[in-house]
Amino acid sequence: MAIVRGAEPPLVGAGDGPSVVLNEWLAATVFPGEDPIGQRIGNVDLSPQSVYEVVGVVENVRDGSLESDIWPAVYYPFNQSPDTYFNLVVRTSQAEQSLLPTIVTAVRGISPALATEKETTYTARINNSPSAYLHRSSAWLVGSFACLALLLSVVGLYGVIAYSVSRRTREIGVRMALGAQRSAVYQLIMREAAWLVGIGIGMGLLSAIGAAMLIRGLLFGVRSWDASTLLAVALVLSVFALLATYIPARRAAQVDPMEALRYE
Repeated sequence: MAIVRGAEPPLVGAGDGPSVVLNEWLAATVFPGEDPIGQRIGNVDLSPQSVYEVVGVVENVRDGSLESDIWPAVYYPFNQSPDTYFNLVVRTSQAEQSLLPTIVTAVRGISPALATEKETTYTARINNSPSAYLHRSSAWLVGSFACLALLLSVVGLYGVIAYSVSRRTREIGVRMALGAQRSAVYQLIMREAAWLVGIGIGMGLLSAIGAAMLIRGLLFGVRSWDASTLLAVALVLSVFALLATYIPARRAAQVDPMEALRYE
């Protein structure tokens, strides 16, 4: 692609002759720091047939796969570059799927000779794309491992707290013999577990943010650090950790002081 510059008058008036619309990526690359409207572009030999005037700039559209970079795009007016088919894109605030029959009816109302096919929504198009399928499969696989890791962590925490309670049975019995209430024993055990859980969740969040920054190129439409997701995961881990701690804490609160004092 070449740029036509100079003081001579334009070949055609804006919109009166061969004209094109560029996407933002191409406009910023070809005309950095300039207003592309009114500029002219053509092929490398600048043949008269290849020279077009830029009459507009549109937002970038991801024409490739979900994880690919934005491609340069040039849009030609339909009446200057007719084709046997074209794509019609409609933006709406209504339910996408329910609007498809209305759009088909409107298109055929323009001309009965127009035929439509493969009507779909962009949400469905993205969800059914090969890239989305691969990412979805990877997400299910990672999610399965995450659930397994959650189960192992809960079992491990339960084992640690249960072992700690069994080792402190005599201490707990002495506390209760001296007047400690069951609620105080609950608080003692739960407080120790809360420290372990808090440290673990803090280290896990830092590791998750670091890992997300490394794979941010594989993410589409999702920030590498999503605060709501991280908070939800931390909340789920906290709830399961408290459930895993409840059984040993309840067992410790039900210790008979007399039996605990005889415990070796």
